[in-house]
Parts: sequence; C-alpha cells; structure tokens
Amino acid sequence: MSDQEKPRLAEVVKVLETLYPLKYAEDWDHPGLIVGDLNDTVGTIVFAADPTMAVVDKALAMGADLLICHHPLFFRAVHEVSGLGVHGAIAGKLYRAHCGLWVGHTNADVAYRGVAQAAADAFGLQDQVPLVPAGEEHGHAVGLGRVGTLAQPMTLRTFAQRVADEVPKTNYGIQVAGDLDAEVRKIAVLPGSGDSDFDEVRASGADVYVTSDLRHHPATDALQQAWYEASLRRQNGETGARATMRPALINTPHSAIESMWFRYALDDIADGVEQATGFRPEAQRVGIVTDPWQLVLGREGE
Repeated sequence: MSDQEKPRLAEVVKVLETLYPLKYAEDWDHPGLIVGDLNDTVGTIVFAADPTMAVVDKALAMGADLLICHHPLFFRAVHEVSGLGVHGAIAGKLYRAHCGLWVGHTNADVAYRGVAQAAADAFGLQDQVPLVPAGEEHGHAVGLGRVGTLAQPMTLRTFAQRVADEVPKTNYGIQVAGDLDAEVRKIAVLPGSGDSDFDEVRASGADVYVTSDLRHHPATDALQQAWYEASLRRQNGETGARATMRPALINTPHSAIESMWFRYALDDIADGVEQATGFRPEAQRVGIVTDPWQLVLGREGE
C-alpha cells in the first residue's frame, strides 16, 4: 500500500487522544506525542510498556511508523536531547527513522478500556467502578484504578494465584501479604505505583488491593492498621469475613501489570484509526520485558 493511502501521524494522534483524553493526565504528567513529524504516514503501530533503547531498536526492526508506550521517555524537565544522553539518542533514532513516539500514561490509566480496566477485567472483576472517579467519557465512568467484585468468593491464596497467572511473567514475580486462607470478594486494582492511595482503598471496603511499587513503610503501616482494626472488630463480637483483616496486599511488577492494557489497546486503536481514516494499521507488540530486575536472590528458604 502506498504512503498516500496511509493516514498521517496527525490523524492517528487525534484518534489516540479521543480514546485516551489528555485532560485526564495528572498535573505532573505530560503524555501525548513526544517524537514525530505530524506529516509522516503511519502503516505499522508497535506497542511497548517502556521506550527503552532495546524496545526502540526492536520496534524499528518490526517496521514501526509509530511506537506507543505507557511510560514516558521524559519523566522530568529536559534541557538537552543530544547524543550525550540515552534519551536524546532515543529521540534522535526515532526521528531519523521517521517513527513517532506517543505516550498514554496517566490519561490511559483513567480511560475507559484503559490500563486499570484491562487488569481488572483480566482478574475477573464485575460491577466495576473507578477507585478515584474522574468523570464520565462516552457514557462510561472513568477514573484512577478500579474496584469490583469476584463472581464467587475465593481465598486470598487462590486469588493471588489468579493474579500471578494473568500478569505477564517477570523475574520479580508478585508478593502477597494478608491472611492467605481468608475469603475475599471485593477487589481494588491500581496498576502502577499505588501506595499513596491507601485511604481510597480503605474507604472502598476492598478485601484486597492489587497494585505495584509498594514501599516498606506505607505497606507496613497499612497492614498493621488492617490487622489492628480486625482485632477490634473481633473484640466487638464480629466473626467471619467482617473479622478478617482488609485490605490484603498484592504487589505486582510495575510495567508488567500496566502492559496488560495492550490486550485492549492494539485492537481499540486499530479500530479507531480505521473508523476515522478508512485505513487499518498493522498493530504489533514488542515482547521485551522492561521491568528492570534480572535476578532475585536471598529469599527465605533458598
């Protein structure tokens, strides 16, 4: 197919920012088009969680005209994009290859069929609502994270195994804290760094909180408070699920759980571009694990 028949990058960006509106990005975040000539054409779109050098090299080898990532290339203010730094080298490599880079970060976290919903759906959550509501888009409630219920209650151990089965595999794995034999049903999910949202999780009444990047002190404080509140309920004569500590915690690899978004994004974006322009781009995913840890040692029992 000739370049004349392919949509311009500007047309594809318009579709992307309809699906994942930039207005929902956090104030500190700057997603959207990071690299690219708006007049270049787009026939092949490649997806990856992080725009690392290895990912960019693989995407270009796959014939990418546009690389869509969840994580930004630039998290903080940038004052140079020379070849002296890896980020400048990546930007230069993309420009020379006429490959754009578009980032759906916190705007994609919030969006309908975005990062949080993709994970929550994979874990089997029903009757979902946003953990932190942000409004309504195209008739759907949107917001940060998701809260929902399992079709049938199960033990924390069994649900944790479901999470481990669904989240893409890394060397880091997942970590679980709580009463492993307790029955759980209401689940809060917030892919990405989630230890600043414990208040919202507690307010939701979730039995389990699935997130990433749980630091020692916030996680310890949350668990200690959960165990203490459960002991108070037992002292007041409550039994069963009411007397169980909540929320239990499941800590997942950051990029791995967020990359579950691509289960929806590849088709949603290709469908959107086709509907808007009449051309359906090829959509592929880079199969490189970008969670950074390569080896885990010193675990108890090893």
